[in-house]
Amino acid sequence: MKKIKGLLSVLTALLLLATVQAQNGLTPVQLSKIKTVGSVYISDDGRSAAYTLSVPADPFKENVTASTHLYWLNIGSKESIALITDKSVSGVSFRPKKNTLIYLSGGDLYEYSAKENSHTKLFDFEQSISGYSWASDGDHIVFRAREPKAESNSPLPYAPEIYEENLTNTWAYIQNVAKKGHMPHKIPLEGTVYSAFWSPDRSKIALAVAPSPLVDDSFMEQKIIIVDHKTRDVLAEIDHTGKLDSYTWSPDGTKLALVAAATINDPIAGRIKIADTKTGNTKLLQEDYPGMFHQLSWKNKNEVYFLSSKGVQSEFGTVHVNDGNMKVLNNSEDVIINAFAMASNGTTLLDAETSAHPDEVYSMSKNMNKLKRLTNSNSWLDNVKLGKQEVVTYTTKDGKEVQGVLMYPLGYKEGTRYPLINVIHGGPESHYDNGWLTTYSMAGQVATAQGFAVFYPNYRGSTGRGLEFAMSSQGDLAGAEFDDIVEGVDYLIETGLVDGEKVGVTGGSYGGYATAWMSTRYSNRFAAGVMSVGISNNISKWGTSDIPEELYHVHARKRIWDDYQGYLKRSPIYHVDNAKTPLLIMHGKEDTRVDPGQSYELYRHIKTRTETPVRLVLYPGEGHGNRKATARFDFNLRMMRWFNQYLKGKKERPDTELQINAMSIEN
Repeated sequence: MKKIKGLLSVLTALLLLATVQAQNGLTPVQLSKIKTVGSVYISDDGRSAAYTLSVPADPFKENVTASTHLYWLNIGSKESIALITDKSVSGVSFRPKKNTLIYLSGGDLYEYSAKENSHTKLFDFEQSISGYSWASDGDHIVFRAREPKAESNSPLPYAPEIYEENLTNTWAYIQNVAKKGHMPHKIPLEGTVYSAFWSPDRSKIALAVAPSPLVDDSFMEQKIIIVDHKTRDVLAEIDHTGKLDSYTWSPDGTKLALVAAATINDPIAGRIKIADTKTGNTKLLQEDYPGMFHQLSWKNKNEVYFLSSKGVQSEFGTVHVNDGNMKVLNNSEDVIINAFAMASNGTTLLDAETSAHPDEVYSMSKNMNKLKRLTNSNSWLDNVKLGKQEVVTYTTKDGKEVQGVLMYPLGYKEGTRYPLINVIHGGPESHYDNGWLTTYSMAGQVATAQGFAVFYPNYRGSTGRGLEFAMSSQGDLAGAEFDDIVEGVDYLIETGLVDGEKVGVTGGSYGGYATAWMSTRYSNRFAAGVMSVGISNNISKWGTSDIPEELYHVHARKRIWDDYQGYLKRSPIYHVDNAKTPLLIMHGKEDTRVDPGQSYELYRHIKTRTETPVRLVLYPGEGHGNRKATARFDFNLRMMRWFNQYLKGKKERPDTELQINAMSIEN
């Protein structure tokens, strides 16, 4: 308890330098309070709706993850009603035929009746239920739960952990929740089941199965199996290799629409595949689409609605499954759609965001070309001044067109040059939309309030620009992809916005790799770096990561033992003698994706071989990115303090000497 109080005292002190600059702009304390809509749900008849809201904990009181609350949305009046705010929920759905609201809490299935305003436990199981889906009759579910662990017969009070052995799979079961005392039936499939969905006529179930629960297998080895409901026989296996996201049955049950990778080397599950559920054969639609698909829903047996990213915007429309003909119905430049929920009568609700506001619930007009916000979970944010945000495009020396999103410092004056913070996304199979871009680890509007320009480049290898662009960085780790970032800085200097002597860089995971690269190989261009869960040594990274096959298939395209020297030269530690960039390194101590050893290595090399300022901050209990409230708050404060010191010359004082004016902290 003393340690927690001590940490909070330090955090309170740390807040001084991060808040005094934020006049009328977003502060770290305000950022820590932001709530975001998670998922939106609508009943099949379009009369009822619900959504989840992620509510962060108070970082000054407890270091825990955000809670997921459940809200009812009156479609007629647009009024939101809180249903569950004292605990977290997941697995929300509307029960077919009955239109009651179903949710998971504590691993058990509950039912909420709006008519009776009652919550009752519908079904529980000996193992926690991790996911489920409804059959069309509203009585049968297929659910997933971990296999029971074998009891140990050892007389010893201690047992070592055997790495990647004795893992626990997730199994699938069929249950009729309408029958009391009915025992679930296990579906006899080997491996781990990641999802399962009934066919419309309840005769079959499609399941995504991987050989093991290893993360690498979940990324690269998932297969869709079609199983007969009654006999449990395997009827077909869908012809697909590579990454897999979601899939959905056609109304007549003859097809599946998949959001999946085009090939084993496609870095994302972002293409449309249509599968024949009898033969398992698939065909790829819109192969040359210059974007990525996120979600599909059948309009009729021949068309699907799609949601996609195209560049830094979102698109919503339809695709014909026979000829691939596409029709865009909504591509608003002001609103980024993250997900949609649609009733059979066409009523459509959205999870969407803008550059000035995080995720909220929106409705879509019947002609689908207009959007309207229905909720305002952070009404106070409407009164906070934000820096201007715009999309920029520049052309690299080798002719590649690169997009990015730029935030101007609050109070920007034309003709004045400002310090710049580059925020580099991970992946690299990811991208930034022109939406809300401020989080605990993404400087965003907290930085604009403190006088920084902030740039989010979608360098080559980013998604949202089509298959060719997403694969254009493969086999060239830290090569042209990271050169794109440097050329983006050059572009912003040429516009007159940026002071070339005051350029910073930050990012997590692959973005942390980029930060380490800029702080060593390109150290002459960057005056400060903040690296999070990043890569410093490609050789040791391969041997300590949980995704070695994913790294090979969609990034490196070459086995590490075939080119040790090449991998080493593309590692930041190889270039540490160049390191003049003050570097703050932060890492979760339980990270399995990028082992904390990557941060130890870079820290030790810089500390031993140079006089460059370097600091390593470790977060116990955190993995590949911080999830808990105080750890996130601490990260944001340290990041901004580092940039203030090394880009703006604000001398840092030791934590113990900091004083704070209580009036600068919002209640």
